[in-house]
Amino acid sequence: MLANYNDLNQRKKEIETQLDELKKVFNQYFDMAFGKNVKGELTVNDYKLQRQIRITEKYEQEATVHRLEELSLMDLIQKKPDEAKIKSALHLGFLKEEDLEGCKTINMSQAIYIKSVDSK
Repeated sequence: MLANYNDLNQRKKEIETQLDELKKVFNQYFDMAFGKNVKGELTVNDYKLQRQIRITEKYEQEATVHRLEELSLMDLIQKKPDEAKIKSALHLGFLKEEDLEGCKTINMSQAIYIKSVDSK
């Protein structure tokens, strides 16, 4: 069992390395064909290749707390910015996007999906 586990673990690492290389190639293709951080789709024979873009926004803790204190909006602070309350305050107009300029970071990640397409 130990030898089998070790063998499977080694093959898993090799497969993950190959998958990472293929993902890089697919992302390079989508960057050239559609643009950086743009979703896209391609069908080749019975396979569909898709790239989706996930966007994550976060408020930088120190800068946001400082800015909210300057704006006397202490209800929006809980030792760290309360993102749900900030979004509500933005939605209700108590707070403007410009008020928090420089406080938000936006991260993007690329996801590759391959599906077998039913050929009919």
